[in-house]
Amino acid sequence: MLRGKSAIVTGSTSGIGLGIAHSLAEQGANITLNGFGDANEIKQLVASIASKYDVKVSYSAADMSKPDQIEAMVKETTELFGSVDILVNNAGIQHTSPIESFPLDKWEQIIAINLSSNFYAIRAALPQMKLRNWGRIINIASAHGLVASATKAAYVAAKHGVLGLTKTVALETAQTGVTCNAICPGWVLTPLVQKQIDSLAARDNIPMEQAKMKLLGEKQPSQEFATPEQIGGIALFLCSSAADQIRGSSISVDGGWTAQ
Repeated sequence: MLRGKSAIVTGSTSGIGLGIAHSLAEQGANITLNGFGDANEIKQLVASIASKYDVKVSYSAADMSKPDQIEAMVKETTELFGSVDILVNNAGIQHTSPIESFPLDKWEQIIAINLSSNFYAIRAALPQMKLRNWGRIINIASAHGLVASATKAAYVAAKHGVLGLTKTVALETAQTGVTCNAICPGWVLTPLVQKQIDSLAARDNIPMEQAKMKLLGEKQPSQEFATPEQIGGIALFLCSSAADQIRGSSISVDGGWTAQ
């Protein structure tokens, strides 16, 4: 379905981003991976995806808190593959703290990586999408883009901002072949979430499995984690012609979290 198209997926060396990268590559898209990690492991990851799906794969170490590096990543991908047809803004970090003691540097970092990076990447990639009259911008927001939780001020603010940005871009591209939508995952078992499980288990002195169930029980009625592969499937659907008139939408994959 995507043979001849090229995609950038930020924060894609693990977790949700990697699941999306696999889904797009499986359908023939060339992929630029982005994120932090061990250099040798990333090199192996690039080679394995390229070999498995017979696509071109590159890696960008662009820091998503740096606008110039984001712009350079889009330029490099365009030069390497000929285009950026699909942009998946997935990179994200988390920090929890009551607002009165929330570290100022963490606030700035979370807003930069979880929200501002989306703006800079879209700004850099959108002109060529408009020129070709086809493009897919997919912003990975969160259930926290729709509802809030205590101690997550920066994350919740950023993800609400992502949904506002998504709607604005959708309106500005409404009469073109470019669409912009958001996916709002609930609990997905990723390294980011595993850290929260570890923290909960240590704090309450309970087994890991019990910590998982406690985390899910607080928010997710299905009592099941979503998977990166499921998020990848939604991203793939948004790239299809069936989604041509889905514009400015947020698709929840949250086990009923925001239905409550």
